[in-house]
Amino acid sequence: MEAFKDWLKPELIWFLIGLVLMLLEFVLPGFIIFFFGVGAWIVALICLFADISINVQLILFLVASVLLLLSLRKWMRGVFVGHKKFGRPSDDDQSEFTGKKAVVTRTIHPVMGGKVELHGTSWNAETDGDEPLEEGTAVEITGKHGLTLKVRKYPAKGGNGQ
Repeated sequence: MEAFKDWLKPELIWFLIGLVLMLLEFVLPGFIIFFFGVGAWIVALICLFADISINVQLILFLVASVLLLLSLRKWMRGVFVGHKKFGRPSDDDQSEFTGKKAVVTRTIHPVMGGKVELHGTSWNAETDGDEPLEEGTAVEITGKHGLTLKVRKYPAKGGNGQ
């Protein structure tokens, strides 16, 4: 019976609630439940050092969760989804590819897209042009969206065969 009392400690209960809420974030994505899990862990830490009533625990849980949600969700979502790098917008992703030359390996149709090879790696590609880019055509990368490169026909330079 004494071991059962250990499971009824508020800090352990709040820790487990937080863990369950954080695991639920994987099942119900939206990056909201995560902050309630962190709020539960904050209450667990406070309960570890102070004996507070259940009413105060619930108020702390709600206040901490809502404050974290309102203040950090936008920033953290950008970091985890990949739109930001260390709190700043990530343009490294674009600049690494923009302006580079690639070769079409599967005809790129304006509606369906195709494939290009860049530095030995095959990429999905799309073109904004109206004409298809045939296999073997040199293309210039104009942007990137997820794992798809935006390309256009590589501009010919003074008749050197490009």
